[in-house]
Amino acid sequence: MSWIQTLSGKHFNFKYIDPDIFIIDDIASALSNLCRFTGHLDAFYSVAEHSVHVSNIVPPEYALEALLHDAAEAYCNDISAPLKALLPDYREIEARIDAGIRERFGLPLIHSVPVKYADLIMLATERRDFDLDDGTPWPVLDGIPCTDFIISPRNPRQARAMFLQRYEELREAA
Repeated sequence: MSWIQTLSGKHFNFKYIDPDIFIIDDIASALSNLCRFTGHLDAFYSVAEHSVHVSNIVPPEYALEALLHDAAEAYCNDISAPLKALLPDYREIEARIDAGIRERFGLPLIHSVPVKYADLIMLATERRDFDLDDGTPWPVLDGIPCTDFIISPRNPRQARAMFLQRYEELREAA
């Protein structure tokens, strides 16, 4: 079996990526139930909430792309970057899913620089707010500032609502 069933009842097939399969409610639900940092936090903090924050700190023209920058994880899960680097097959599957999502939602084919930078700003902020700084250098964060707000983690239901509300805001503004 090469498929999973989504919340909406659709069968998502990892071998045959159809852009029409991607539904915002499925994405919001899955991302709101995935915890960042492989769950190694003292509070639940979802990928959906992270994505909303990234969407809010980019220039407006990049907001939808930022909101959906981790949407592939709704189908293939959130794997930590160090492990992902060791799994070339996973990275290839994730890239195909990401490409399908980008096609479905009319996003650029490659990740925009402002979205990548905002993702790093949120990573630096998460490191600060979740007390992940044990003195070990994170070279990817050299020179990256934190946000001026403190993250206050929401539960999955709240994060899902935040994500869908942000999506609707962006859709209405388009």
